[in-house]
Amino acid sequence: MSIIDKLATSLNRRDEVPNQELAKELVETENKEAVAELIQNLSNKNKDIQSDCIKVLYEIGEAKPQLIAPYASNFVELLDSRNNRLQWGAMTALNTIASASPATVFGAVAKLAAVADKGSVITRDNYVSILTKLCSVADYSNDAFDLLHEQFLISPTNQLPMYAENAAGVIDEAHKNVFIKTLIARLSEFDKESKRKRVEKVLKKLQGK
Repeated sequence: MSIIDKLATSLNRRDEVPNQELAKELVETENKEAVAELIQNLSNKNKDIQSDCIKVLYEIGEAKPQLIAPYASNFVELLDSRNNRLQWGAMTALNTIASASPATVFGAVAKLAAVADKGSVITRDNYVSILTKLCSVADYSNDAFDLLHEQFLISPTNQLPMYAENAAGVIDEAHKNVFIKTLIARLSEFDKESKRKRVEKVLKKLQGK
């Protein structure tokens, strides 16, 4: 049976369970041939097949990033797709491999930024997560911190608490003050007290209180 035959669409299923089960199977067997087949079918004429393939691929990346890391450039190319599902799926896949293939991911950071600026909330969330991971890679940390700080300045208040919470553990002494100042400056923008309190909690952590 072809790997494509195991996708949700091929099984006439509308849920994601078959795709999740397939991803788990491929991770357990480390089936590189199947991963290559999924990559090839990202350009399948059937958009539902495309969507299933990207879903399986980023599920694999979440569990075993090294299996899809060789295809980082393929995911970068997908960021230009007019299919929104493929675009944010590609950003999700790149997020799963940012630590495993930091050079390739950082090399495309200008494109990632442009896509995130115009893309969906999921696309931006994954972009910010990529930057957070790159902050921990010495060769790219300074540039990654600058780009991450830019997101702290412009991100919607709905997303800022999550971004701050996720980044709190990687912000180093050299960059701490600028992040603290930005978060303090944005506290007055929150309509929901619960979200403001989440940012205040991050501030206390950064300030060592």
